[in-house]
Amino acid sequence: MATVTDRPPPARHRAGTTPWRGSPAAPLIVAAWAGGLAVLALWWRDTGAVVGAAGWLTGAGRITGLLCGYMCALLVVMMARVPWMESRVGSDRVTRWHASAGRWTIGLLVAHVLLIVLGYAAQARVGPLRELGTVVFDLPEMVKATAAAVILLAVGYASVRAVRRRMRYETWYHLHLLTYAAVFLAFSHQLAIGADFVGSPPARAAWYALYVFAGCLVLWFRVLTPLRLNLRHRIRVEAAVPEAPGVYSVWLRGHHLERLGARPGQFLRWRFLTSGMWTASHPYSLSAVPRGGLMRITVKALGDHSAAVAALPRGTRVWAEGPYGALTADRRRRRKVLLIAGGTGITPLRTLFETLPAAPGDLTLLYRARTAQELALRGELEAIAAGRGARLVYLLNDPDGTRARITADRLRTLLPDIDRHDVYLCGPPGLALAAYDALRDAGVPAARIHHESFEL
Repeated sequence: MATVTDRPPPARHRAGTTPWRGSPAAPLIVAAWAGGLAVLALWWRDTGAVVGAAGWLTGAGRITGLLCGYMCALLVVMMARVPWMESRVGSDRVTRWHASAGRWTIGLLVAHVLLIVLGYAAQARVGPLRELGTVVFDLPEMVKATAAAVILLAVGYASVRAVRRRMRYETWYHLHLLTYAAVFLAFSHQLAIGADFVGSPPARAAWYALYVFAGCLVLWFRVLTPLRLNLRHRIRVEAAVPEAPGVYSVWLRGHHLERLGARPGQFLRWRFLTSGMWTASHPYSLSAVPRGGLMRITVKALGDHSAAVAALPRGTRVWAEGPYGALTADRRRRRKVLLIAGGTGITPLRTLFETLPAAPGDLTLLYRARTAQELALRGELEAIAAGRGARLVYLLNDPDGTRARITADRLRTLLPDIDRHDVYLCGPPGLALAAYDALRDAGVPAARIHHESFEL
């Protein structure tokens, strides 16, 4: 069934809402806080009487340095793309954790440098700039530590949303990878002159174990696992076909794709091994479940990379990583399900629309687009709806271009028992936030609104 709806009244936005909480994250959060408390305990154990301003400054510099080192290890763990975290917690949530941890790391780094320099300067009774030169060039491992600090500050600056929006994704991506170099350079500095490690073999062993653990995760999941995947499946581009204005589907052929383990609703990170595209990977959801040696992604031309995807010649080799994402059937808790898609957010929801177990009438897809011409995969969606007895609803702008909105009243009109549904939501940030607010106003509990986004 396909329905085109008219324009509702404006939706009410509720500021301060914290959407998309979930329980799988709790053990990881507890573990991270436990590690931080262990770092504080280490500092407390090794801190004697604090005398004068210099003592307070250097003491504060030590603890901010220890916490900064701990946060660096956590950053590496969150960059490792551990499948359990990516599929149970959600890639978007891990990304937000990483961004938040990065801001804390930069703040701790700046505080550490300022406090240590000021504390040492007070002890030596010299100016801070003179003491900074002494610290950098006279203390062991400090030149490498300074290089690490400069790299981390540069990465932090490039990650500011306003800066990143003006930067090519590939530039940001490769600059971000320098975080690994910064962590490597800073590690020896921590052990060489860190007062908490110099005289404590157990503390040194624990610090080594933390960083070796983080490094092994990166080696296994960022290097060896993708290498095995690509040697096994040998994926190549089969064809690129238009679906809607500026939207293309890319069919990919490979060996034993049924063993890839990709589930409906998940995505992979794709690196197309051709000129101008092989240097960075981009996340695209599967828009068709792998079958018969073929799978498909559907991409909207929003930038240089996504626009070039439409022109990929047949036979182009592809490097894939994944699958990732938690927008899967595992999140479902109720018999009835509503899918809300906007733009190319239809791609993961199209696979769920096809595969989620549901009796006739229990599955509804609400697809938001500006015009009927922008409804990608429309023919497939209508065939699925007809074959499954599912409901397909299009929400389009008025002929004069007035924007259609998702509101609580509209949702209750569409589904009077909306509060007894699970809801899967995927689309641009503005639509996702407005739809979330409307769902909450319509009585849907936050725990049953399932969302995933590639926005950082």
